[in-house]
Amino acid sequence: MKKATWLLPFVLLFGLQLVAQEHYTEGPVWRVSTIRVKPNQMDAYLTSLRQSSKPLLEEQKRQGIILDYKLFLKETRNDPKDWDIALAVLYKNHAAMDNLAAKGEMVRDKILGGKQQAHQLGEKREEIREIISSDLFQEIMLK
Repeated sequence: MKKATWLLPFVLLFGLQLVAQEHYTEGPVWRVSTIRVKPNQMDAYLTSLRQSSKPLLEEQKRQGIILDYKLFLKETRNDPKDWDIALAVLYKNHAAMDNLAAKGEMVRDKILGGKQQAHQLGEKREEIREIISSDLFQEIMLK
């Protein structure tokens, strides 16, 4: 009886996964960051994204580190503290995120010139924007 009680949580856990898999198949993984731009700084922030982030993301895409990326401007505001821009980065799967820091550092050094330049860019951006959240989403396709 003790063995059956010990196994019950595992059976339930795996059983729930099987039920979930009955309804969908897993797709790629998205990292979505939401950003609030400080007042009167939208032009400066978009310029910074265009000059620094776009070349970085394009190189990551070219090297196969990411599949794609998208930027979204929020057109509705529910709260004065709401976000303004979302950056979504698409990865093939969770395994594609293994060693992401090392891969990212190589691209950063190539595009931005090194850790110090990236740090300076980050400090400048802190003056014009605030990161609200950074979330990971598993895309699913309903069966």
